[in-house]
Amino acid sequence: MSTAARSELNALLLFNTLCLTAMMAIVPVIGPIIRELQLSEWHGGLVVTASGVLWMLMARVWGRRSDRRGRRTVLLQAAAGYLVSYLLLAGCLDYMLDEPPAAWLTLSVMILFRGLVGAFYAALPSVSAARVADTTAPAERGGIMARLGAANALGMVLGPMLGGLLVQDSLILPLYVAALLPLLGMIWLARVLPKDGRHEHSDAPPVRLTDPRLRLPLAGMLLAMSGVITAQMTVGFFAMDRLALPANEAARAAGMAITAVGVTLILVQGGLSRFGSASPRLCLGVGALIAAVGFALVSLLSSVVGLVVCYCVMAMGLGLVFPAIQTLAANSVTAREQGVAAGSVTAVQGLAMVVTPLLSTLAYEVSPVLPYAASAGLLLVLAMMVGLSRRNLGAGETDDNSLANAP
Repeated sequence: MSTAARSELNALLLFNTLCLTAMMAIVPVIGPIIRELQLSEWHGGLVVTASGVLWMLMARVWGRRSDRRGRRTVLLQAAAGYLVSYLLLAGCLDYMLDEPPAAWLTLSVMILFRGLVGAFYAALPSVSAARVADTTAPAERGGIMARLGAANALGMVLGPMLGGLLVQDSLILPLYVAALLPLLGMIWLARVLPKDGRHEHSDAPPVRLTDPRLRLPLAGMLLAMSGVITAQMTVGFFAMDRLALPANEAARAAGMAITAVGVTLILVQGGLSRFGSASPRLCLGVGALIAAVGFALVSLLSSVVGLVVCYCVMAMGLGLVFPAIQTLAANSVTAREQGVAAGSVTAVQGLAMVVTPLLSTLAYEVSPVLPYAASAGLLLVLAMMVGLSRRNLGAGETDDNSLANAP
């Protein structure tokens, strides 16, 4: 890899880390903010759902736009919108916390600006993945996608940590600091990303969500992301109900489990990046099996240590799954379709964020073990899909790269 390419990759990795750090920094403060604004808990869920809906709807739009206008242009435009939306959200919350307005107005403002944050953020992982696909050979994409996944996992760890450290002085201070983080990445990115060349208009229809070439990676993202969200949504309740912990100790146990997930993802994906030639299909199947074991073990290891161990096993498997999904999607389409393919993967990720929270909590009310058992079952289905799929699925998979770099 040339010095220029290495600098561009490092800029993309830092940019994604900083943007997801900003997105996750709100996690420790959203509950207290909702209470201070005299809103109900379900209002917070509605705000998050609105953000997920716009994420889902906009991901393919951004990806398709980057295919037509260029990665650099779209990436910097979306990053600027993300930064401004985040600052507006922080400013409005700061103003409303001094003197809370009517509940309907507070909720409307939060839905609007958090929705815009989600809409602009949808471009960042998808266009970044498309840029990686543009500049790497198919056989090398697995390792680079793993590094991109590790960068995002680092943001998942740093975001809540940053919010927790800064919240001691102000509920809003973490949001102001977080909102400025993407600016640092944007400055470096603007300097090292080459200017977009002229893009010829194409009358070819965009890749559809039902495209057979993307069937396996999209199914993989839906099932795997549903498992992640289930684990996040239910861990606190599970610690209280099955481990019999008081609320404060349950929150601490949940925090330990989620932090362990982030650290494990960083380690697994960082290690995977050194083995870029590994078959993405093999990583997807093996990773799904390992993650299924982690979910299944939750009901058997009834202690805080056991819970953390189970979540680490889940993360070990998912650390293999997510880079494999991105690589399979990139290797299954032509060069002119990379943006919309990556956007399709991100859109399905957003779909899981919209649907799974409600389904997992409803299942939890039936039995605390049911959401974990269901996630294990879905991941086993994914492993079976990998095993049963034809080896030449997708015209440009790593095992057959004939179309991966087609003009």
